Amino acid sequence: MARVWFPRSSLRYARSPFGAELQDFADWLDSAGYSRANIGGHARRLFAVLSRSGMKAVRRLPVARLQRLFDPRRMSTCRSHSFRSTERVYARFLKCRGRLLPPSLTGPAASLRQIYSEYLSDVRGFSAPTIEAHLFTVKDFLEETLRGGRALKALTFADVERYLARRSQTVTRQTLQHVIAHLRGFLRYGFSAGLLTRRLDEIDTPRTYRDELPPRALPWAQVTALLRSIDCSSKGGRRDAAVLHLMAYYGLRPSEIATLRLDAIDWQARTVRISQRKTRSDLVLPLMPRTMTLLRGYIKHEREASPIPYLFLRVRRPAGPLMHYGVGDIFHTRAAQSGLPLEGYSSYSLRHSFAMRLLQRNVGVKAIGDLLGHRSLEATCVYLRLDTAALRAVGLPLP
Repeated sequence: MARVWFPRSSLRYARSPFGAELQDFADWLDSAGYSRANIGGHARRLFAVLSRSGMKAVRRLPVARLQRLFDPRRMSTCRSHSFRSTERVYARFLKCRGRLLPPSLTGPAASLRQIYSEYLSDVRGFSAPTIEAHLFTVKDFLEETLRGGRALKALTFADVERYLARRSQTVTRQTLQHVIAHLRGFLRYGFSAGLLTRRLDEIDTPRTYRDELPPRALPWAQVTALLRSIDCSSKGGRRDAAVLHLMAYYGLRPSEIATLRLDAIDWQARTVRISQRKTRSDLVLPLMPRTMTLLRGYIKHEREASPIPYLFLRVRRPAGPLMHYGVGDIFHTRAAQSGLPLEGYSSYSLRHSFAMRLLQRNVGVKAIGDLLGHRSLEATCVYLRLDTAALRAVGLPLP
């Protein structure tokens, strides 16, 4: 074991059956951007788990076996969260090395779902997240309709209707459209493969209408209250305040914030260059004094010196740029901490608020669309859904 990582325990680790495994794990952690303290903590916990496992060596591990090794009932309460963190990191390491065996499918028609998963991947060319969404619907459908050892060929239209009637009670019509699409694909595959005696995929989908949902924009008073509620002295506070500020005052997408680079800011001219993802064009925006203060405070007090060129970095290890889904996590975390009534809103609500605020200041829809990075006015109008309060204001008095 390399002394640079474990100066006190190097001999003990090297003499154990897991010395090479711990060495490889520590080197992988270092290449992934973990700090020296993180590397030592994860390696110590992994060594403790492997030592009491009874194994002579670690080669390939099934997911279920890995979970049993890190069973929280075998840890002390005060340390169980640390071991869970090591379990997640070690799982990523094994997956990166091609040594983590995926969980086997269980439940009704498990082999059928395995074959269907391969069909979605090899024939349809779906990505892993899309396949996972399809299989979730198929598993739920089969568990409900194939109870008691019922055969797949015994399925009828009534079974499909009962299942959709139940799902319609728990999801919106927009989500139900996706459920029906997943179910159609599976039933169509089942008929073509000879698993069903007749076609059951002729299912009507619920109708949805453009702009049928209420406005998603937050009232501007709540936007400013949310930004004021962020404690900049907390961990990641300055970063989170700057991120949400850019969404609220500049209408940036989460993906545009995640890809914002340090060299995109011209500190002398007080401008920022945004690479708009959908139009694939650059937009240069002036920076307000308040924005400059937030960015300078974040870079000075929170953003450590790093060769990573992106402006916003993750707070937790491993070191790396903030991902686009991390922006949504920031919004939900800070919204919960603020105590404001923000249930049902997302980070995109700040972008909608930006568009509505410009419209209320008599900015043209075309100019708003250019700032938002839209190709058509129809896309912009989705952000400018009719506000009931604004509609009441334009009503004429009865004669």
